[in-house]
This record gives sequence, structure tokens and C-alpha cells, in this order.
Amino acid sequence: MRKRNKRNQEHEEHSDESWLLPYSDLMTLLLAMFIVLFGMSSVNAEKFKAVSDAFTNALGGSIFEGGTGILDDGSFSTSGANKMPKNPEDFKASVGELKRREQENLEGLKKQLDTYIKQNGLTDDLDTKLNQSQLMITISDKALFASGEAEVRQDARKLAEAISAMLEEFPDYEVIVSGHTDNVPISNKEFPSNWDLSSARALNFMKILMQNTHLDPKKFSAIGYGEYHPVSPNDTSSGRAQNRRVEVSIIRKYIDPDQKPAVTSAHE
Repeated sequence: MRKRNKRNQEHEEHSDESWLLPYSDLMTLLLAMFIVLFGMSSVNAEKFKAVSDAFTNALGGSIFEGGTGILDDGSFSTSGANKMPKNPEDFKASVGELKRREQENLEGLKKQLDTYIKQNGLTDDLDTKLNQSQLMITISDKALFASGEAEVRQDARKLAEAISAMLEEFPDYEVIVSGHTDNVPISNKEFPSNWDLSSARALNFMKILMQNTHLDPKKFSAIGYGEYHPVSPNDTSSGRAQNRRVEVSIIRKYIDPDQKPAVTSAHE
């Protein structure tokens, strides 16, 4: 009788752990779901497809092939935009269409700028270039500033205002204003170095752009490069003149993975 009671007591003290099995299954599925979501955050459709196929068995169906997976309703969207196509080819086509439209828009802006430059006789002082990462407007320092100064001349403010008006068509694009100098040292009370001069010129030009209340200040930044991004050798006066400049870069949104997204010089 005593042995039977002892056996029953041991059985009652042993906790029921049958809940661990469904709990572990749930954790596994949650982990799989978050890995799939992480994979979907990549713009690369092929990588997304590979992650999807890797978890097909765990989730009960392929995301792209219309199975019974947790994301089959297509509710995932990138950057708050339209729903991501389930077919990888459709996804590529959608991105291709966005890139095509962006190219057309940037080409249209370049055409507007080039027309403005020609009509105002600024072909010697301004240049535009559209490449795989940005549309860049290059402005000679003599079109904006007095020698060794950073305040935009009154007669040059019209140019900045015209550019800001054209930028209204691209409210969601990042715009970087960069200042550049030649390698002739400068050291005075106001500008101890070319870093200071180039930074002040970029900032002052950007401030005029920002007077346009239709532009979003969060999309704009100013950088001073000093003498360290020359576009021409500094051993001639004409070369130094080309290096003294302000560049306004409208950064593309849709850049191929093998393209460098950073700002580059119009001549690099």
C-alpha cells in the first residue's frame, strides 16, 4: 500500500509537458515567417525567390507560385508602394517600368535646364550631365561668387531660384549640393581652409534653394569637398577654374545593384 501511494505521488508531481511540441512548432513557423519577410525586403527578386523556395515546405506553399503560404494574399508591399507582384518576372517588369519613367523624367528635367542655360547665355558657366546614379548640374564659381567669397551674388540668385522651381517636379528625390575649390591655399579670418570655403558656398547656395517652400528640406544636404575632388589638373589657370564649382545632384531612386549610389563628379 505504501509503495502504491509513493508511485502515485511521483506520477502527480511529474508536470505535463505535452504543450512543448505545439509551442516549438509555432516558434519554428514564426522564425520561418520572419526570415521570409527579411528576404522580401531585398529589391533583388531572384534572392527573394530563393528564400521563398527554401521555406516552401515549412510554410505550405511557394509565395510566388500561389500556394497556401502565409503571404499568398500578396499583401506585402515595398516602401508603401503598390503590392509586390507574385511572379518574379512581373516584379522585374514593374521595377523596369519605374526605372523607365524615372529616366524619362530626368531627361525632361535635363532638357529644361539645358534650354534655360542656352536662353540665358550660360553655356560657359553651367553644364548638366545625366548618368546611372544622378542628374548633376555643375555651376562655375564665377557665375555665383566673387573671388574668395561664399555669399551668392544678388545677380546670381535668379539662377538658384530657377533651379529650385524646376526641382519642384521631383519632391521625393534626394538632392545634394556640393562645393569644390582649386588647390590654391586660402587662410583668412573667415575661411581658414578650402574645406571651409567650399562648405560655406554649398550651404549658401542650398539656402536659396530652400526659400522655395514647395521643396522638402529633409531631402537636401550640403557638402564641402575642398580641393580634393578635382575635375581637371590644377597646374593651369583654366584647370583651376574648372575645379572651382558648385554641383547640384538629383540622386536616382532606382539604381542597379552594380551601380555605385554615391555622388560622383560629372567628369569622373
